[in-house]
Amino acid sequence: MDLRSDTVTRPTAAMRAAMADAEVGDDVFGEDPTVAALEAEVAALFGHEAALFAPTGSMANQIALQLVVPRGEELLCDADAHVVTYELGAAAAYGGISARTWPALGAELDPDVVARMVRPDGYFAVPTRAIAVEQTHNRGGGGVIPLATLRELRRIADEHDLAVHCDGARIWHAHVADGVPLAEYGALFDTLSVCLSKGLGAPVGSLVVGSAEKIARARLVRKRLGGGMRQVGILAAAGRYALAHHVDRLGTDHARAARLAEAVAPYGVLATPVRTNLVPLDLTKHPLDAPALAAAARAEGVLISVLGPRTARLVTHLDLDDAGVDRAIEVLTTVLRG
Repeated sequence: MDLRSDTVTRPTAAMRAAMADAEVGDDVFGEDPTVAALEAEVAALFGHEAALFAPTGSMANQIALQLVVPRGEELLCDADAHVVTYELGAAAAYGGISARTWPALGAELDPDVVARMVRPDGYFAVPTRAIAVEQTHNRGGGGVIPLATLRELRRIADEHDLAVHCDGARIWHAHVADGVPLAEYGALFDTLSVCLSKGLGAPVGSLVVGSAEKIARARLVRKRLGGGMRQVGILAAAGRYALAHHVDRLGTDHARAARLAEAVAPYGVLATPVRTNLVPLDLTKHPLDAPALAAAARAEGVLISVLGPRTARLVTHLDLDDAGVDRAIEVLTTVLRG
């Protein structure tokens, strides 16, 4: 029972068949029809003009940030944002982007705090050019930023002539959890990155979404970062299959995560309320630390993520069934009980 991440999923038999049957061409020449179809489909889902297929979510994020923040200028995001926490300083190293963060509050961000951080041009200060948010929020326990909050951020951005980027690696989960149409989310952002290889179960791939002008520039940035790919329709076909078959079923993952959360809650280790497929554990007040819990669970065939000395995480996904959840509950509650 692998609860470390929803990135551990393997392509289903039907997805593999779709990959094997994919029509392909050289995508660097713009000649792969399956990639083109995927890009057009995703752009339409979010109500934007265009999209660009990228091999990884980190690359998709970094391409998008370079589109909205010129070198030497500023991005605002939260202190636990993936773009500044898990992407090895790429915004600074490759984009020349200066980042400033508000305190990490996951999905509970305060737009007024963000507004007060905006720096205008002048006085030799680094001017703010964009705001980045994460939907759902990874280190925020899969929390969903409310639509009203996002609308207020959009208003603030418009007032200050800023762009807004969404790291939407798990935006599909937010869409299913809150019933917000993808196009309604898309209307609030200048750029988005959306991932196919987490909850949707594709083996690889993310997309940058934006205007036709931005995506034309994005192709150049992708090539510069080494992301130009050839007969990549084989991978794009997995993404198209995932969009057709694996979005609606995310509610099942959410329900299984809620079962896990309910089971561990009596032991005082649930970090935040569970909204989607992530179950964050805070072991600050428990005799076991995170590595000890993970080791004891692994000995019984249950794998969990260690995010810090006293922080762990459980993630439900396509490859986990109800029997697996039952077994995980049995093992984790036994270990936590001591």
